[in-house]
Amino acid sequence: MAEFEPVLLTLPSLAPSLAVEVIPYGLTIHRVFVQADGRTHDIVIGPEDPRGHITQKYVNTIIGRYANRIPIGKHSIERNGVKAEVVAGLNEGSRVSLHGGPTGFDSLPWELLTPTSPPQLFTPAELAHLPPLSPPTSYAIFRLVSPDGDQGFPGELTTEVLVALVPPSEEERQYLEPGEQSAGAEWDLGSVVYVYRAKVDKGVTPVNLTQHWGFNLEASLKEGVDTLLVKNHNITMKADRIVARDADSLNTGKFINVSDATEHLHEGQKIGDKYPKMGYDDYYAFAPRTVAIPKRFPYAEFTPQLDMLKYILAPSGSQVSKGARPEPVIELASDKSGLKLLFETNQDGTMFYSNAWSDPAKGARKKIHGGSGIKDHGDGYIPGTAAFLEFHDVLGAFLDPANKNGNDTLLTSDEVYHNYVRCDVRFKKPSQ
Repeated sequence: MAEFEPVLLTLPSLAPSLAVEVIPYGLTIHRVFVQADGRTHDIVIGPEDPRGHITQKYVNTIIGRYANRIPIGKHSIERNGVKAEVVAGLNEGSRVSLHGGPTGFDSLPWELLTPTSPPQLFTPAELAHLPPLSPPTSYAIFRLVSPDGDQGFPGELTTEVLVALVPPSEEERQYLEPGEQSAGAEWDLGSVVYVYRAKVDKGVTPVNLTQHWGFNLEASLKEGVDTLLVKNHNITMKADRIVARDADSLNTGKFINVSDATEHLHEGQKIGDKYPKMGYDDYYAFAPRTVAIPKRFPYAEFTPQLDMLKYILAPSGSQVSKGARPEPVIELASDKSGLKLLFETNQDGTMFYSNAWSDPAKGARKKIHGGSGIKDHGDGYIPGTAAFLEFHDVLGAFLDPANKNGNDTLLTSDEVYHNYVRCDVRFKKPSQ
């Protein structure tokens, strides 16, 4: 079936190289290949078979229409005087609508756009930064149309997502053969970029999209249990609060300062240094910062000349990108593999989940990570084997009156939703 046929994105002219496999089913990142120092890594966990994502839910898929958890039932919503109702359906426990409801964006086939079915939510000026659309090479654009009333959400929502690979800048590009990198030098291997656009046809609706991707920078080393865990990964997070949640993980409307809960103060130490008993599963709000790239913009500004991709798609270190994009908010690194990921976004925070509820008896572990690749074979991923970093706005923000007409995660028909996440991939040869 076409929705399970991976779309391969590559930077073929570069060595070391970066490649991504995207599955239209759930707009799923199936693999992120990094080749460095003569070794191939797949830095995201998941099943071997693309069809495995049907049962291994929320592994590297998109989440929508609404990320994370909201209470079930009817909710009145309003933005700038436009009113509607949401009827959230149950799909977790007895009180929770999770990740957009029983049939969310993660379990639907997305349309891969082609020249005969061009994007509607990206302008000619923005597309000019990309090579011709067919055949897909370093990027692809996908579309999903969610009908009015889908999972209880009002309005027909059209969503288009650009997934792109960005090469290193000319200044940083290195053409060394595998094995020639010297210890101590850090190499820019390129970037993975997501840009989410959405438009509702009428009224107002909640929108809070994210990628539920889970990283492990050591699993491909296949050197035993230690390399399956992310507890030895170093993490830096520019966040000053976490959301206080109730027993069903619903937002209580309050925050906890990370200075008062030091296991959530991530300043470059190893994830396992202060590892909670049940692992990490928390929403981190980034410290106050200035971000010039908006999360929504007036539809009246959506003209052929509009260009919000110029800076987002500029290579790291290039003159175009310097000073134009926000600083990275998260750094994830492994001393053992030498890989490092730097994340930037225009969203307000991130969920950090350490795969604490993973059951090795269920699901499948990729062969490149030392598994059999066979579903329910008993060698799946153990707890603590991934750092899921899911960039989106605050949980259930539209339910808090304090957010009215502000960062309320609501979208009206005269606006365009604009969410981006960029992951820069770096490598430094480990010292022997």
